This record gives sequence, structure tokens and C-alpha cells, in this order.
Amino acid sequence: MTPEQFLAHVQRGPLAPAYLFLGPEEFQRDACRRALVEKVLPREEWESGITRHDLDETGISAVMDDACALSLFAPRRLLWIGRAEAAVPRGNETIAVPPALASYVRNPTPGVTMVFDSARYDFEGEDKTKQERVRKFYAPLPVQVEFTRWSSAQARKFAQDLVRETGLRIAPDDLTLLVEAVGSAPARIATEIEKLRLYAGEGGQITSHDIARLVPQAQATTIFALVNALGRNDRKKALDLLDVLIREGEYLPLALSFLATQFRQALVAQEAQLRSAGQVQGHFQKLGVPMWPSRAEQVVQTMNGFSASELRAAIKRIARTDAALRDIRPDDRVVLEDLVVNLTR
Repeated sequence: MTPEQFLAHVQRGPLAPAYLFLGPEEFQRDACRRALVEKVLPREEWESGITRHDLDETGISAVMDDACALSLFAPRRLLWIGRAEAAVPRGNETIAVPPALASYVRNPTPGVTMVFDSARYDFEGEDKTKQERVRKFYAPLPVQVEFTRWSSAQARKFAQDLVRETGLRIAPDDLTLLVEAVGSAPARIATEIEKLRLYAGEGGQITSHDIARLVPQAQATTIFALVNALGRNDRKKALDLLDVLIREGEYLPLALSFLATQFRQALVAQEAQLRSAGQVQGHFQKLGVPMWPSRAEQVVQTMNGFSASELRAAIKRIARTDAALRDIRPDDRVVLEDLVVNLTR
């Protein structure tokens, strides 16, 4: 079940006796948690009606005993059981459903709703097998809700909607900079856009300089945006971003290191005859090189913007620029601007 389906399920009712929340995404999980609490308990009963357990500290048998216990003071109860994956057998041990859990689901306590919450594992890569073990262990639970990480496209649309609601004016490339700076995490997107709204006021203009100064990690992300602009042969945008980096005191050899990596990866992808961001991401992950989807898209843009010979020439030029930055020179800005001009046509 998706978070959207779960929210509709809560509104429609009736509720299941127990749920399993799976996956690392926190923004939609919080929305589902609030909706469930409001459905199960009146506000005045929140303090007495919510019980929290952590399976790192409490055994699952004790949790099930608590669920079966009747309370004179809280006729309606919500049990929130965190770190649900901690109860799952480790390694290659056989997965066996806890008898107490299976028995409870067949005959639940009236007025009690349970949520087993496992946020540790993702749905891809090495975590996929571990996630499947968690599913099997909690198989008797009638409803499982998956909280998958948002794609960069979903995060960008969410950011666009928030910007529209707040009335802020942010250029598309600068909004992408913000989204990438927070790793496409919707909760952080909401927090940072609210911060920018308070800074600029209703309908205010936000620039890449504002984002680099106010959003954590945005300065490093500005380097990726510069790489992206170079990959698109967008000289004006690249020079604007270079200006931001210089004014913010960025260590410029680090920026060059990112540039060199981008062009080398684009050359590798081109020689491997890769075409899509998915192929690029999969190829480098097989080589043991971590790569986010947005980063793979940048590699594709760079690969499509330059021929193989141009990529090799760019890598050599970046190496010469790096040497020039470490040598006696008139000005760092002049050295970097010369590089940008020569890489964009």
C-alpha cells in the first residue's frame, strides 16, 4: 500500500488492528502517523492513549502482552512500535513468524491499534534482501505501507508546488539547486522553503546566492550546478555560479576535482555506449561507484554535450587549470573564468 492509499484507507475506515510501516521516507510517514493518531484518538486522549515501544529495548512478546492488556483509563489505544526490524532474526537464520503476533492478529484486542515501524532499510541495493526478511517476519499484519525515497522528479514537483503556495520567485535552475542540496528529501525541502519565505518575505525573489548562503550543503551543491551548466554549454549560468562559489569562499581546487570527475564519468559512459540516466547509474554502481539519480542525469547531459575528443580535451584543460590555481597567478577568478569560457562554446 502506498502512503496515499493509506491516507484514503484511514479516512474511509474501518481501521485494521495492526499495520507495518516500511521504508526510510519520513515526510509521508509523518503525514500518515498524524492521520492515524487523529482517527484513533480524540486530542484530549493523545497523552494517555499513545504507548511507544522500541524493539531494540523491548522484546516482541512484551509488546504483544501490552497490546492484549485492557486499560480502565484508556479505552482506545495506539501502540507505536519503533525499530521493528530489530526483532527479525539476523543473518541466514530462518524467518519464523512470532506465534504471539499471528495469534493476536486473528483475535485483536478491541480498541487497540498497533503500528510496527521499520525505517532502517531501503527497497533497493543491499537493503532489499533485509527488507524482504522484515516483510516475511511481519507477514500476518493485514496492511503494509511502503515509504520509498522520492525521486528527484517528485521532489522537484513538490518544491514547485510549495514555491507557488508561498509566492516566492525562484528560477528553475536555482530551485533544482535547492532540491539537490537537501538530497531530494521532502521534509527538508519544506523546511528550507519556509526559511527562505521568512527571509525574503511573501513574493520575494530568491537567488542562487541566497540558497548557497542559507541552505546547508548548498555550497557544495552549487559545484554540481556549475558542472551541470558546463555540461549544457550554458556559459552565462556557469559564470553566475562560479561567481557564487568565489564570493562564498569555496575552495576552488575542490570544485575542479568535481568537474574532473564529472567529465571522466561522462567519457566512461560514452565509451560504454550508455544512453539513459538509469543505465549510467547501474553501470557505475556495478563498478562500486555510488551515484544518485540526479548525478546520473548530469553525467548524461555532459556526455551528450561533448564528443569523446572534447571530453578528453576538457579533462586535460581542467588539469592545467588545477596546476595554475596552485601556481603563482594573477587571480583565481581569471583562471576559472578562462576555463569556463573554453569549455563552453
